[in-house]
Amino acid sequence: MGSFSIWHWLIVLVIVMLVFGTKKIGNMGADLGKAVKGFKDGVKGDEDAAKSPAPSAQVADKSTIDVDVKEKTKS
Repeated sequence: MGSFSIWHWLIVLVIVMLVFGTKKIGNMGADLGKAVKGFKDGVKGDEDAAKSPAPSAQVADKSTIDVDVKEKTKS
């Protein structure tokens, strides 16, 4: 009762493919891959930020926020 044979899993796979279609399943797989890659890059970026020393900055006022601005150009 606790274990399923390969035939059970094949039947479930066929039903899932009939319900969702192969294109939708492929898109979900691609989206999942992108999400995992983004997560890994985010974790790697956090590790890189933790290893590099923070630049020394002088703060004149505690209510001042220092930001870098990137200009967006129209193409």
